[in-house]
Amino acid sequence: MKKVVIGLSGGVDSSVAAYLLKKQGYEVIGISFKFISEFDDSDARRVADKLGIEFHTVDYREDFKSIVIDNFIKDYEEGLTPNPCSICNKNAKMKFLYDEMIKYNADFIATGHYAKNDGGKLYRSADLFKDQTYFLASVPSKILSVTLFPLEGLEKEDVRNIACEIGLDVYNKKDSTDVCFISTNFKEYMMKHAKMIKGDIIDIDTKKILGQHNGLSLYTIGQRKGLNIGGMDNRMFVVGKNTKENVLYVAKKDTNDYLISDECIIDSVNLISIHHPTFCTAKFRYHSKEIPVILEYLSNNQIRVKYNSKASSVTPGQTCVLYLGNECIGSGIIRKIYKNNEELWYL
Repeated sequence: MKKVVIGLSGGVDSSVAAYLLKKQGYEVIGISFKFISEFDDSDARRVADKLGIEFHTVDYREDFKSIVIDNFIKDYEEGLTPNPCSICNKNAKMKFLYDEMIKYNADFIATGHYAKNDGGKLYRSADLFKDQTYFLASVPSKILSVTLFPLEGLEKEDVRNIACEIGLDVYNKKDSTDVCFISTNFKEYMMKHAKMIKGDIIDIDTKKILGQHNGLSLYTIGQRKGLNIGGMDNRMFVVGKNTKENVLYVAKKDTNDYLISDECIIDSVNLISIHHPTFCTAKFRYHSKEIPVILEYLSNNQIRVKYNSKASSVTPGQTCVLYLGNECIGSGIIRKIYKNNEELWYL
C-alpha cells in the first residue's frame, strides 16, 4: 500500500481529494498547516475522523511569516503587486508537504488543487474555470514529480456532489477567495503592517497634483475606486507608482493607453517542462485572457516575453505563467514592462 500525505484544510476540495485517495487504496495522512494564529482545524479534524485517516496539525507560523507574509509586505512597499498564492505554493505549502512526506516516509504528497499531473508535467484540469495551474506553475519539478491531484478529472459541482453523497458536512462550504493571512480587508491590513507615508497623486498627462495618497502600498495598477480625488474618481485610474519620490500616477481612462504594453522581462523563472518553446501562450493574472507570446531566453534565469497583440495591466510583481497547448510549462515574476521598445518608466 502506497502512503500519501495530503494537505487537509477542511474545505470541500481537499476533503474529497482525501476521500478519493483512500478509495483508490492509498494510506492517507492528513496534514493541516497552522500559518496564522486565527487558524481553526476543527473542520479538517471532523473530515479526517469521518474518513478514518490519520491527521496532524503542524505549526508553521514562524516559517510562513518569514517566507510569505514578510515578503508580501516588502514587495508592496517597493511598489510591486505580488501574488502571495504563487509564492506560498513554491516556497511554503508544497515544500512543507514535501517535508512532511519525508518525515512520514510516504511515497507522495497530494492537494485539492484543480490540475493534472503526469510524471511531473503539469496540465490544466477538466474544470477550466477552477483550473489552478496558474498558482502551481512556480512549484519545482522535484516536488511536482511526487504530487497527486485527485480532482484532476472533476468539476466543482462533481466534487460537492461527492462530498454530499458520503456525508461530509463541508459539502456546501464556501470557497476561500481572499488572501488567507488577511482576516480584515486589504486596506486595514496594510495600514497596520506596512510603512505608510502620504504623498502626491499626480496626473501623468498634465503633471498637476490632484490630491494626496495615504501610502503607495494601498494602491494597485489599474485601480479606479478609492483614490479620494474629489469628483474625478470615476474618470481616473492608477497607472504607476514612483517609490523613490513617493508619487502615485493616475490618468484619464478614456484618453490614454498607459497600461498597454507589448513585452516584459520575467525572472525567477521556473521551467517545469522539457519543452522550451519560442512560441506559446501566457497569462499575466489568474483570470486574465491568455494571449500568444514569443519567448527570448536570456541569462540570469530571465525570459523576455513579447506579445504583439498588446496587453493591459501587465504589472511588476505579478506572475506570468506560460502554456504550450494544454500543458503548463512554467512561470516567472514580471519585473520590467516595455512598449515600443521603451521601458515604462512610471512602473
